[in-house]
Amino acid sequence: MLRAILSFFGGIFSFVITAAVFVAVAVGGVFWFYSQDLPNHEQLASYAPPTISRIYSGEGRLIDEFATERRLFTPIEDIPEPVKNAFIAAEDRNFYVHTGFDARAMAVVAYEAVASRGENLRGASTITQQVMKNFLLSGDRTGERKIKELILASRVEGTLTKDQILELYLNEIFLGQNSYGVTAAAQTYFNKTLDELDLHEAAFLAALPQAPSSYHPVRNRDRVTARRNYVLGEMLRNGFITSTEHDAARDKPLLTVQSGDFPNPRASMPSRDYFTDEVRRQLSGTFGEEEFFAGGLSIRATIDPEMQIHAAHALQRALEEYDRGLGRLRTTGHTIEPEQLGDEGAWRTALADLELARDITLGNRWYPAVVLEVSADSARLGIEAVATDYHAPHVVERADINWARGSLSDNLNVGDVVYVRRVTSDSDGSHIRWSLRQVPNVQGGFMAMDVNTGRVIAMQGGFSYQHSVFNRATQAQRQPGSAYKPFVYAAALDSGFTPATIVNDAPIEVNTPQGIWRPTNASNQFYGPTPVRRGIELSRNLMTIRLAQEIGMDVVGGYAERFGVYDRAQQFLAASLGSQETTLFRMVAAYAMFANGGERVEPTLVDRVQDRWGKTIYRHDQRNCVDCDERALPSGRTPWITHRRARVMDAVTAYQLTSMMQGVVERGTAARTVNLPVPTAGKTGTTNEARDVWFVGYTSNIVAGCYIGYDQPRPLGRGAGGGTICGPVFNEFMLEAVKKYGGGRFRVPEGGYFMKIDRNTGARLPDDATGANVVMEFFREGVEPIFGLAAVIDGGFSLGSDLPMFTPGESYEALQNPDAGRGQVQQRAPASLGTISTGGLY
Repeated sequence: MLRAILSFFGGIFSFVITAAVFVAVAVGGVFWFYSQDLPNHEQLASYAPPTISRIYSGEGRLIDEFATERRLFTPIEDIPEPVKNAFIAAEDRNFYVHTGFDARAMAVVAYEAVASRGENLRGASTITQQVMKNFLLSGDRTGERKIKELILASRVEGTLTKDQILELYLNEIFLGQNSYGVTAAAQTYFNKTLDELDLHEAAFLAALPQAPSSYHPVRNRDRVTARRNYVLGEMLRNGFITSTEHDAARDKPLLTVQSGDFPNPRASMPSRDYFTDEVRRQLSGTFGEEEFFAGGLSIRATIDPEMQIHAAHALQRALEEYDRGLGRLRTTGHTIEPEQLGDEGAWRTALADLELARDITLGNRWYPAVVLEVSADSARLGIEAVATDYHAPHVVERADINWARGSLSDNLNVGDVVYVRRVTSDSDGSHIRWSLRQVPNVQGGFMAMDVNTGRVIAMQGGFSYQHSVFNRATQAQRQPGSAYKPFVYAAALDSGFTPATIVNDAPIEVNTPQGIWRPTNASNQFYGPTPVRRGIELSRNLMTIRLAQEIGMDVVGGYAERFGVYDRAQQFLAASLGSQETTLFRMVAAYAMFANGGERVEPTLVDRVQDRWGKTIYRHDQRNCVDCDERALPSGRTPWITHRRARVMDAVTAYQLTSMMQGVVERGTAARTVNLPVPTAGKTGTTNEARDVWFVGYTSNIVAGCYIGYDQPRPLGRGAGGGTICGPVFNEFMLEAVKKYGGGRFRVPEGGYFMKIDRNTGARLPDDATGANVVMEFFREGVEPIFGLAAVIDGGFSLGSDLPMFTPGESYEALQNPDAGRGQVQQRAPASLGTISTGGLY
């Protein structure tokens, strides 16, 4: 009997041992099988998680962020203990004890699942296992993935320290609201740094990994608060906090950014604009999109935030003024259904859901609004984000749109969505009334930069970035028109011509494959022999064409390419009048080289780029400071800056051109609209039918340019020109720039001398000559100016022996035209070839 009993139990024991060995072998085989094709866990030691790239202004102010995953990497030693303890208590209480997986926790979870017949299912993954899943494996809920996770967790524990594993986890984990890692989440939910978090806030963050997309602090407030309190309880149970700390934290209300208790972290940053988006576009091309959006770059931009606002408002004001001059009132094109207008909550929700520009601050902030009632003389509005009693009544009167045709009811319908802003007193800012506004159909671009360093201090690529992200300063290819002429004149000056050289302003006929081309001046008049200076001041087309013909379009095109206006310039004569398209960005950069004396300067929006570790990987300024490292310098000796900028044009030529373009501002096509307290040079540009209008100008240290035109080019209308439309934009901005950056006389280079010349005739004058017609012209040393007949340039086009050099019956009106200068000019008789030959007028 005893032998039978022992035999029975011996059989059971043998079966158990055999089964155990079989299970062990089977499990070992499974683990061996899946361990053959696993990712290399050692790469985690050098893993750099995707982090936010941030753009800072020159003063160090954060102005924009870009990221695919909003993450700010924080080393484990900089993460506060309460934050680490909260996550350990919530996710893996035995983290510092187990070897990658927690067998006891897995057994407990399995038992609870069996005991509850599958109703009580919860995870038992350790922090190490979650790191494996997030970094090396997929999120599939399969047995195969779980086995691989266990194997990798065991292996990585032998490669990384516990703190290294925790660092990866706390920086990688998704915590909702597009926030990855605890640092970004602290900013997203509380607008705080990790050091500023209270205990209950750290517990809230630790509550999120269970259901980050569901635990919304507003929509699921009670559920997420319960989970927060659970985390606090686990912290108490594991000895991380005391009962007093637990009770105090548990009683705290849940206050978050999402519920409006803290300001949004983006509220301290300006709205994204054309400047930072252009930084994104250029650096994505330089470093690649993946590195830019996930590399954690620290970018120091060249922008001057104050001047950026002035640039935006100057361009917007000109666009709005032109648009209102057309006399047509428009809505946004959006409408709200009439049944929603009776419920304030409904129409406010409908307004908030519309994609409208909310970044316009011209005059005051522009608000989207809906027309609630309208009559011929007034309209009552519902205004987004404005309480009904704030500066009530929210009514606009017919007098507000005196610039538009028709009554209010002719232009508006109930339900129309419009823009509105406050009109306030200039003296004390007090509210006067509400005023209708509209985003113009016409668009434009503006840009300003330092002439010596190439640092772009302001860039506006349209009326509103949120209305249209297309950057017209850098992306729009437009005809520069007469703004291109300085490159023709620069080529001529370098080819032996002088500002006093006489060029014949007379009719021209050019044979082309399309037929006879008969270019004209903007006035459709011809003015006879005229000095080069006067030709650029009054933007004479025929003089420019004759110069281009004389020196060759290949030479002119070479200058344009050298200055970066074009990659490959066209060789047609029409190109001398700016018919080939380019960008405002290129034109402004080219004019900077006129201003700095002819040295190459590369425009940049970025001073410096650092990687996530703080290493500088790009620096724009390549100048060197001599003796800056010396602690003590001899008396009278100071540090000085050296550079290796290439010269693109002769310094004398650059000064001659600048001097002539000062005449454009003082008495030429920009005289009425550009008036700065410091010496200023520039050039207007107006294309055929005024489809594009330009002004590019500069002082001794700042260059700025503007162009305005429709995105689908069409005429701007009678009277439109670069001086009348773009000139005021330049002037408004530069008045502020001069206040901040100053300005002075343009530097006179060596290698030249001054001589008094009659600016109207090109004749040499005595040294003691005075009067409105006298100009101090700069000539190159070693080159004797030629006056009289020998100085006349006709570009190879034939002339009669003594024929009038303009169409019979036309008068010499340009010299008396108020637009030609600020003063009245003495009238002179029309010139002919005979008068030149006999030493007459010219």
